[in-house]
Amino acid sequence: MAERRRMSYNIHREILDEETVDEMAKKSASKTSLCEKVKKSVRCSGPRVKRCLLETVPVISWLPRYPIRENGLGDLVSGISVGIMQLPQGMAYALLASVPPVFGLFSSFYPVLVYFIFGTSKHISVGTYAVMSVMIGGVTERLAPDSNFMTWDNETNASIINTIARDEERVRVAAAVTLLSGLFQILLGLVQFGFVVTYLSEPLVRGYTTGAAIHVIVSQLKYTFGIYPERHSGPVSLIYTVVEICYLIPQTNIGTLVVSIVTIISLIMAKELNACLSKKLPVPIPVELIVIIIATVISWQVNLEAKYGVDVVGVIPSGLQPPVVPAASLFGQVIGDAFALAVVGYGIAISLGRIFALKYGYKVDSNQELIALGLSNSIGGFFQCFAVSCSMSRSLVQESTGGKTQVGREFKKTHSIRQSVLLSRNQNLFLGESCSNMHHAVLAAIIFVNLHGMMKQFLDIPALWRSNRVDMLIWVATFILTLLLNPDMGLAASIGFSMLTVIFRTQLPKYSVLGQIPETDVYKPLDEYHQVKKVPGILIFRSSATLYFANAEMYQDALGAKSGIDITKFLSAKKKLEAKRKRHEKKEAKKERKTLSSAKKEHSENQRKTAEPRGRQEPCFFFCSFPSPHSSLCLHLDFCSIAFLPTLTLNFLFHLPPAFPCASLFMSSSLPLSVSCLAGVVDSLQTGGFFNDKVTKSCLFTTVHDAVLHCQSAITQSQSVAYEV
Repeated sequence: MAERRRMSYNIHREILDEETVDEMAKKSASKTSLCEKVKKSVRCSGPRVKRCLLETVPVISWLPRYPIRENGLGDLVSGISVGIMQLPQGMAYALLASVPPVFGLFSSFYPVLVYFIFGTSKHISVGTYAVMSVMIGGVTERLAPDSNFMTWDNETNASIINTIARDEERVRVAAAVTLLSGLFQILLGLVQFGFVVTYLSEPLVRGYTTGAAIHVIVSQLKYTFGIYPERHSGPVSLIYTVVEICYLIPQTNIGTLVVSIVTIISLIMAKELNACLSKKLPVPIPVELIVIIIATVISWQVNLEAKYGVDVVGVIPSGLQPPVVPAASLFGQVIGDAFALAVVGYGIAISLGRIFALKYGYKVDSNQELIALGLSNSIGGFFQCFAVSCSMSRSLVQESTGGKTQVGREFKKTHSIRQSVLLSRNQNLFLGESCSNMHHAVLAAIIFVNLHGMMKQFLDIPALWRSNRVDMLIWVATFILTLLLNPDMGLAASIGFSMLTVIFRTQLPKYSVLGQIPETDVYKPLDEYHQVKKVPGILIFRSSATLYFANAEMYQDALGAKSGIDITKFLSAKKKLEAKRKRHEKKEAKKERKTLSSAKKEHSENQRKTAEPRGRQEPCFFFCSFPSPHSSLCLHLDFCSIAFLPTLTLNFLFHLPPAFPCASLFMSSSLPLSVSCLAGVVDSLQTGGFFNDKVTKSCLFTTVHDAVLHCQSAITQSQSVAYEV
């Protein structure tokens, strides 16, 4: 490998401190008042109205300029592929939501149309999603359990479940929680709550979806084995469910188990074949749809329900349902679940949307995505849909079948409208009595196979162990919390744990002393580089984390340990001297009141004037009490990673100038976030009253090299003065 060529350059300028920079750059002292900000935000103009309209309804901006010749074919193929894939998944995920399969198709139709108009992501496929469906299933089964619909059958002299009434009530519950979650998302989008995505790191999202996938798998085991465990809720409900399923395994329906195994094996083989032929096929083989058709035909011919007791879906009505107003009386019972659904659905959609946006070089508006998902769910609630998000598997299929048109600048959402039309036509042609023999076990098998991508996320653990063990800890903790606390509470606990790791890392930063690389203006930690040399008479102190109230005392202790000066002892001694000075002033005042003659008053006044400078010189008195090696020590604090200064830190900084003859604060403008950090720190110092007649902005330097040169000059001048004396 050729040696890297180094280019030499020289920079000649004066030493720049913050005061000089303000004068040279002519810093503006005027600040916009709150009233002016409010007036500016509510001010209306033609261009602003147009911009707001285009941002709120993005379809208006890209649809008139849509290049049909360039993107039309790719969008058509993508829409057909995703639409065919959405058909069986919608029915399968309806089982997770504990509603009839046809409502899974409704949820794949209406929300897609709404997102087509208001969404900003080019690649995500909005529709039914396993995690959201299992969360809704928990709500519907809690508010409409089987025990509430038990009726007595006189013919069999046994209690049976009125499935028609139960399903109607569960659809009402699902529609209510969906509408409310959509309203939450719209409200959060209007108040610019999109920043919440910053708390959903990639390890957290992947650990959460993996844990939620385990919940989905466990919830479908009853259809695989043909058993009927009781519904458990609350913490560790997953463990209770698994234990009960193990207890009921001897009662497994053999016919149902055989159907499940054959379907799973067939799906796996077909998907592997799809993967092998992906480069040769323009459209993936719709394996789920083919398996459903074959299984339905076999069930109809063999009559598996009557002979072997295999559960079937039953009659599915065809056609679209008219809109129905959700029951507002249920809002009070599902408000907590609705908020959890709003956050989870948005977190999954925006995380996946940003991955694709980063890959293809465009921007996804996080607040607009909240509004788009909120409108999709709220409008879908009127059409008896359940809450939707985006699916990774369908999004990947959409991306892979789009060809080169995926990197076009125009938003490519025509697949959504084509997908919706395709679903509505398939519903009328394929559903109805022809699907009455469809097996629950087949739909459960489709869910199992489609979750294989989430199961591969366990491979993140060894990769994170090698790269970042804190992220690995977040992944594992999120997974465990999701398993134990269920998906809704698990997400909240996971976010809390993730924030705790940030707090712990800021409370345990790395403190280091910097040295200079010879013949350069670059400064690096002394304990990490062999060729870095310590600057004589100068201590450059840096913290790897931001400085705030939780670690301010630790910063002070570390600085004292590195400098060799006990700051706490210094402050204690200063307080004692302050108390002594006050007692002396009170004593002198008492003497003055007792003195009546003018001569004595004049004499007392002269004593007071000669004693007053001693009280003002107390910082020098304490400085001289330190050992002589520190008499020429210059201190530089590197605040490049500090965004603000708390009150406790300001109180600590007040006492640094008396302790060090040349204490300076360094904030490097060449490091990341330096501009905001610099402005924030200077403003904190100024508003906190740090500057006065003796301590000015001249102690703040633009670079560490400026500060070093300044202190070296000060040390040289002090030594020359001492020599002359």
